[in-house]
Amino acid sequence: MKKEQKKNKSGNEPAKKPAGRKKEAVLYEDFTFGRQSYRLLIIGLILIGVGFALMVGGGSGDPEVFSEDIFSHRRITLGPILVLAGYVVEVFAIMKRPPRKKQSDPPA
Repeated sequence: MKKEQKKNKSGNEPAKKPAGRKKEAVLYEDFTFGRQSYRLLIIGLILIGVGFALMVGGGSGDPEVFSEDIFSHRRITLGPILVLAGYVVEVFAIMKRPPRKKQSDPPA
């Protein structure tokens, strides 16, 4: 008994398996950002996180008592400056182009 070959929609030729993609090594050049940009992105996220962490707290345990801790230099000035600096670093990291490799002329 012979197995019948699968036929395509027209019925004339046997169906062929679709060609699989060749596995190619991912080159560093294919990434959108360079290594330095990723480092700057992480530094910016850390600055933003530290800035928000510095702004947390300062509340009073008793709602009837006002706490002056909410007006500390750390919460009013230092925290927002770090958050703003983090956003500036993030924008810079996104806009920075990775260095291009010089392409040498192929030998003749």
